[in-house]
Amino acid sequence: MQITPEWLDKWRIWPRMIITLYGFAFYRTTEWFINLDAPSNAQAGYVSVIVGAGAGFYGIYVNGQGPKTQTTQKGVCAKCGK
Repeated sequence: MQITPEWLDKWRIWPRMIITLYGFAFYRTTEWFINLDAPSNAQAGYVSVIVGAGAGFYGIYVNGQGPKTQTTQKGVCAKCGK
């Protein structure tokens, strides 16, 4: 098996890795915020930015288009068009 750009596009490796890393960052940020004794407005704002970034990442991931595939009509040859 050879790793090619087409293979990476097909399996959407980079977007999935970004979403996974965001999940880890979100978990650690939540854990940090919960353990604060008296969170300030600045700290709450930081958490809001992390959560808002997640909405953006998720929207890009869901609306991103995978590789284009060739579709044919039923009974039509993809090579010759007959």
